[in-house]
Amino acid sequence: MNKSWIYVVLTSVFELIWIYGFNTASTWWHWVLIIGAILLDLHFLSKACEGIPTGTVYAIFAAVGTVGTALMDVYIFEGSLNMGKIFFMFLLVLGVIGLKLFDAPEQTTKQEVRS
Repeated sequence: MNKSWIYVVLTSVFELIWIYGFNTASTWWHWVLIIGAILLDLHFLSKACEGIPTGTVYAIFAAVGTVGTALMDVYIFEGSLNMGKIFFMFLLVLGVIGLKLFDAPEQTTKQEVRS
């Protein structure tokens, strides 16, 4: 596993942490923790972009954030989930998979050119 993929996972997790924090923060020190999580999130995001195409990293980051936030809203904050939300979350995940599939040949081509 490429080290950059670990950074993608970390940036996705920290994104969900600070989003959760936005909904639950009630004191100044909660906000300090949230700012720390945001800074770590941006650090991991930039590290992920060093080894993976930025468009792919951002698509994964956005999809995990969107799907994770929607599911967090349903299961933690008692929000609702309907077929429209499910469809568009599926569409986001499908887009991330598509980007990953179509990035692979381009990377191979770049490696072949360098050889």
